[in-house]
Amino acid sequence: AIEEEMSSIDKNTVWKLIELLPVCKTIGNKWVLKIKCKANGLIEKYKARLVAKWYTQQLGVDYEETFSPMVRFASIRLILAIVAQLDLELYQMDVKTTFLNGKLDEEIYMDQPLGFKAKGQEHKVCCLKRSIYGLKQASRQWNIRFHNSITSFGFEMIEEDHCVYLKKSRKSILILSLYVNNILIGWNDKTLIKTTKAWLSSYFEMTDIGEAHYVFGVKVTRDRSRKLLSLLH
Repeated sequence: AIEEEMSSIDKNTVWKLIELLPVCKTIGNKWVLKIKCKANGLIEKYKARLVAKWYTQQLGVDYEETFSPMVRFASIRLILAIVAQLDLELYQMDVKTTFLNGKLDEEIYMDQPLGFKAKGQEHKVCCLKRSIYGLKQASRQWNIRFHNSITSFGFEMIEEDHCVYLKKSRKSILILSLYVNNILIGWNDKTLIKTTKAWLSSYFEMTDIGEAHYVFGVKVTRDRSRKLLSLLH
C-alpha cells in the first residue's frame, strides 16, 4: 500500500528535491495506514497515506485560505428524489489520491518521507508542487481544481450548493455532486454519461463504481416501478 502511494506521488509529480535555504523551514509528515472494509465487513484493501503534519504549518507562510465547500446531505436527498421521480440512472465514481490533484499557491517545503529518502540526496527537502493529505489547504485546492475543470467541460454549478453541478439539453440531463472524492451522478442519456466518464478519467485517476448502492455509508434501495428510493442506515 505504501509503494502504491509513492507511485501515485511520483506519477503526479507532487514534489521536487531541492537544497533548503537557511531562511526557510520544513513541515513534517507521517504514514497513516488503514484497512478499508466492504459493507459486509470483509477487507476490501489496505490503504496508506503520506500525511503532512498540518500543525507545523504557519498562517501567512504555509497557507492562507482553507475553506472548502462540501455537498450538503439535504442536496443529496433532493438529487435522489429527482432521480426517483424522473427514473434516472444513479452511478458513483471515486477519485483516487484526491488531494494530490490540487495545485498549491504557496511555496511549501517538506521533509522527505521516512523510508523513501533519495539515495545520495538525503540532505535535500521536498518542494511541494501539489497538495498532499494533511495540508490545511489541501481540500480547498482540490475543490478549486475540480470546479475549474468540470465547469470548463460545460457543467453549471448550482448556486444553492457549490458542490452540485448540472449539464442538460432538451432531452438529456446529468446531475453531479462531489463529496471530497466521491462523485454521485444521476443521468438519463448513455452518450452523455459515457463522454462525462471518459472526460473525468482523462483529467483524474478514477474508479468507476457503477450503479450506486451505498451513498456516503448509507444503503440505497430502489423500487423503480413505484418511483421510490429509500435510504437505510
